[in-house]
Amino acid sequence: MSFVPPSFPFDLALTQPGWLWSLWLGVVLDAVLGEPRRWHPLVGFGRWANVIERRLNRSSSKLRGVLAWSLAVLPVLAAFMALRAAMPDAGHWVLDGIVLYAALGLRSLLEHVWPVGRALQANDLPTARGSVQRIVTRDCSALDEAGVATAAVESTLENGSDAVFASLFWFAVAGAPGVLLHRLANTLDAMWGYRTPRFLHFGWAAARIDDVLNWLPARATAFSYALLGHTRRAWRCWRAQAPLWDSPNAGPVMAAGAGALALQLGGAARYHGRVEDRPVLGEGASPRAADVHRACVLLGRVLALWMLGLTVLALLAGAVA
Repeated sequence: MSFVPPSFPFDLALTQPGWLWSLWLGVVLDAVLGEPRRWHPLVGFGRWANVIERRLNRSSSKLRGVLAWSLAVLPVLAAFMALRAAMPDAGHWVLDGIVLYAALGLRSLLEHVWPVGRALQANDLPTARGSVQRIVTRDCSALDEAGVATAAVESTLENGSDAVFASLFWFAVAGAPGVLLHRLANTLDAMWGYRTPRFLHFGWAAARIDDVLNWLPARATAFSYALLGHTRRAWRCWRAQAPLWDSPNAGPVMAAGAGALALQLGGAARYHGRVEDRPVLGEGASPRAADVHRACVLLGRVLALWMLGLTVLALLAGAVA
């Protein structure tokens, strides 16, 4: 007999037969293969989005941004749904697992972050700066060890939420269509969601939609960071510091993560030639080389917790056969 929690207002994707196979297929493929080396679906989507942006962003406006977002995302989502409908039911779990694999980015994140920690531990600051510059938008050319480690830890915590746990969240709630929608929206936010003259109005829709889609996953991630770290400190930092951060989702994630690691993040950083005096997040010492790896370990522990929890829920719901 299968069990579906009676408090669910609708059938979550994780209650569907075959969902658990798809979950593990996607996660294992990401762990074993990492990002596709030659061609990643999101690279192709990014090129498509660039074509749309060049055509429509001639006078930055919110209406044009909404239209561009719709033209970029909806045809891709519709094409996937049509492909899935045309396949036999037995193949859905494979297709869904491949979509989850394409959306996940844990191995890629770790492959970019670990070299930062190794370079810092080897006292090779120039290499560490170059490595961290590949994963953050701030200017890293003059950062000291603490500055490089801070950038790496912040990127690990925030991207862990965006590229790993938000994908798992939406896969559990809405299956492959949900995770595809989230990943496309998150990609457009990374491309268009800047407060620069070019994107201030045009990228408004991309930024707001991403905020909405990440609201619940970010808080689930923040809770998980707190649970598996210095819990009281993480919870205190989340409540007191997250509201001060300009992002409604990055604030809880990084405040809770910093508190969980007993580190102090945030502070001044240079973006696009301008210094931003960001609020302080967390409590404790400034990050050092070893803390970059500690942040990666925290991500691994949270992933294990999520996989255990999702597996148990799916088994109770009968989402295997």
